[in-house]
Amino acid sequence: MQQQITRMRREIDEIPQAVERLLVQGQSDIAAVANVARELDPTFIVTVARGSSDHVCTYLKYASEIVLGVPVASVGPSIASIYDSVLKLQHGLCLSVSQSGKSPDILAMARNAGRDGALTVALTNDATSPLAEASAHPIDIHAGPELSVAATKTFVTSAVAGLWLLAEWSRDDKLLAAIRALPKQLEAAARIDWPEVREAIGAHPSLFTLGRGQALAVSHEAALKFKETCQLHAESYSSAEVLHGPVSIVQEGFPVLSFAAADAAENALAEVADAISAKGARVFATTDKVKRALRVDHVRTDHALADPLSLIVSFYSMVEAFAASRGIDPDTPRHLNKVTETV
Repeated sequence: MQQQITRMRREIDEIPQAVERLLVQGQSDIAAVANVARELDPTFIVTVARGSSDHVCTYLKYASEIVLGVPVASVGPSIASIYDSVLKLQHGLCLSVSQSGKSPDILAMARNAGRDGALTVALTNDATSPLAEASAHPIDIHAGPELSVAATKTFVTSAVAGLWLLAEWSRDDKLLAAIRALPKQLEAAARIDWPEVREAIGAHPSLFTLGRGQALAVSHEAALKFKETCQLHAESYSSAEVLHGPVSIVQEGFPVLSFAAADAAENALAEVADAISAKGARVFATTDKVKRALRVDHVRTDHALADPLSLIVSFYSMVEAFAASRGIDPDTPRHLNKVTETV
């Protein structure tokens, strides 16, 4: 009997086309916002998001600080929705990320940020959403309908849109070229699903995911997806922090999945992966630099800042297959809805 293809699997396969659509249809929005941001020259950026969208913001935090030298901080939406605090946001840019654009707390923070003097920008999959209407500069991520509860297309297209904005803002031709090359690379990444990682996790009730720099965001996203789609406890750590206490729970065969981009943090992450492997863990890493840990297949892009995007696509392929092997439908995680509207 042929296994039914999940919506999540279909949407993973649609990621390259969604990114291509963004690159074709999003040029005017991205260029316009980049021009405004360049003229403002903000001294800081604040981000507003939850869940997978907040992981996009973590990714863009590193990209902004590396490419632009503009520091980024996350602001809790409850600062507006619950406390209605006035923030000193003059000369700053507020970036809100929400695939639906409907969550009341994200909307409240975006509105308050504009009130408090920030240039407000929103990344959303609905150009007519309340968040888009409340923001001075909405950017449509052009992901198309995403029906699976687990976000995949919208995570990647939000991250690409944000990275593209930073590349246009900074006029970074190398990064812009790498972004244009992404669709084919993401198509190759979607065909990788790490069976050796699935086998190693097996019936283990818990695991670690690791990252460093811009790859930390996909470590966070991976841990969330393990919980969301597989009902499996996963904790994400920076490889700079995991040896400071969390490693004490590592036992023989404990699964660890490490995400590394081809950047200045790669060697440091590989060293930590090897150190945890020496303690008996089954450690997998997306780098050729490891000596004891196990290298897994991965697709490198044309720029280190884009590498996490190909890594998360391969992870999505793996976690969808792993959920199916556990008899879990990743399209209908228990207790969850597609849109969570938090006050």
